[in-house]
Amino acid sequence: MSDNNVQIFDTTLRDGEQVPGCKLNTDQKLVIAKQLDLLGVNVIEAGFPVSSPGDFKSVEEISKLVKQATVCGLTRAVENDIKVAAEALKYAKHPRIHTGIGTSASHIKYKFNSNQDAILQRAFDAVKMAKSYVEDVEFYAEDAGRTDNEYLARVCEAAIKAGATVLNIPDTTGYCLPSEYGAKMKYLKENVKGIEKAILSCHCHNDLGLATANSIEGVINGARQIECTINGIGERAGNTALEEVVMILKQHPYLNLDTSIDTKKLYSISQLVSESMGIYTQPNKAIVGANAFAHSSGIHQDGMIKNKGTYEIIDPKEVGVTDSAIVLTARSGRAALAYRAKNVGYELTKLQLDNVYANFLTFADRKKEINDNDIHQIIETSQVYREIISA
Repeated sequence: MSDNNVQIFDTTLRDGEQVPGCKLNTDQKLVIAKQLDLLGVNVIEAGFPVSSPGDFKSVEEISKLVKQATVCGLTRAVENDIKVAAEALKYAKHPRIHTGIGTSASHIKYKFNSNQDAILQRAFDAVKMAKSYVEDVEFYAEDAGRTDNEYLARVCEAAIKAGATVLNIPDTTGYCLPSEYGAKMKYLKENVKGIEKAILSCHCHNDLGLATANSIEGVINGARQIECTINGIGERAGNTALEEVVMILKQHPYLNLDTSIDTKKLYSISQLVSESMGIYTQPNKAIVGANAFAHSSGIHQDGMIKNKGTYEIIDPKEVGVTDSAIVLTARSGRAALAYRAKNVGYELTKLQLDNVYANFLTFADRKKEINDNDIHQIIETSQVYREIISA
C-alpha cells in the first residue's frame, strides 16, 4: 500500500446498525455490502458474529458475496467470540478479525474490575488467537481517546508482537479535540516499537460533533485507515461520515492523501442506506443532504448564476448529484427569478422583471418555496403578462 493511500473501513453494517430501530435483515445487508464493494471501500465490517444467529448468517453471506474488499467480523477479547468470527468469515476472499478490549482507566476499573497488566495480557492473547485463524488481525483499544498515551503505546506494542496488522485507536465517546487526537496518533507513531508493521486506524464518534475533524487530524498525523459509516450513522450521535472524510481528502490534494472511493456513487449509496434503515439525513447534511447543493439566498444565487465557483467548492456531479438547485423563496433576488423564469420559457426584460418581481414577493411571502408551476401563475397574474407573451 502506498504511504499516501488512506484505507476506508466501512462499519455501516456493524456500528451503523446499532442505531435503535434500524435493524437490517440479511438480504438488506447483502444489497448494501455489494454497493459498498462497488463504491471501493477497502474493508467492510459485516457484523458481530457471536451477537446473534442473524448476525452470524449476515457475516457469512457477505463473505461469500464480496469480491474486492476485506470482510471483517468484530469480537471481544473472548475466546468463543474469536472462534465464532473465524467460522463466519471462512468463505471470505480477504478475511479480517477485529478484536480488542477497553484500555482507559474507566473501562479497566468499572467494566473489567481489572488492572493494566491483566488487560495488556488479554489484548495479547486475543490477537494471538485471532492470528491463528486469519493473517489479517485488527486490534481495537476501546476508549483509546481517554487512555493514557504511555499505557496505550504499551498495549499497541503487545498487539503488534502478537501479530496485529492494524491498530484501531477509537475515540469511543467522541471526547477528544482534534489537536488531542492528532497528538495521540503522532505519539504512537513515534513511540510504539514495531509500529512500521501495522497500520494506525481512526475510529471516531460524533458526540461533540468532532468525528470528521478528528479522523482527518488522525491521518494527517500518521494514521492510514479511517473507520466510518455512510451518512455518519451509528451509536448515539453517530460515527465519522464516510462521504465527508473522502471528499475532504479529495478537495485538499496538498495533503497528498488519497482513497480508492468512486465518489460519483456517494449520493446513491447514501439514499440506499437511508431508505433501508428508515433514517433520513437532515437536509443540511454535508455532501449528501437535500440542501447540500441548494441555494436560496439572493446574494448566493446571484453569484452562482454568474459563476458556480463563487459558492460551491464541489461540483455536485462529483458525488453523484445531477446539478445545483436555485431555490426560490422570499429571500431570493431578481437574478434568481429571471434564471428560473428563463428555464420555464420566459425571457424577461429588466422592466418586465421589476414588475414580475413585485408580484413574486407577494407569492413568496405566502409560500415557503416557489416551484415552476408557481412561476407560471406569478407571471400570468402580473401586469405585464400580455407584453411578455407577445414578445
